[in-house]
Amino acid sequence: MYMGIYRASEIFMTTPKIDWKTVGRRLRELRGFDSTQADFARQLGISQGQLSRYEKGKSEIGAQVLLRIAQRFSKSMEWILTGKE
Repeated sequence: MYMGIYRASEIFMTTPKIDWKTVGRRLRELRGFDSTQADFARQLGISQGQLSRYEKGKSEIGAQVLLRIAQRFSKSMEWILTGKE
């Protein structure tokens, strides 16, 4: 089936907005209670401060870090961003 050519504005209008606070909660859930922010951040190759901002929803997670998280926990990037499998 031919879908036609979409303009970027049409694509972005249909893409759901990411709730970064909820993403942060999922990230905190993945980290668990056995790992400190400092240890977890080191495993992801980021600073503890940056992980804290991610977990609080104050900073968007970049593609490289998002991919590392997805691979480490065998989760899809879609689940991390939306909670949907």
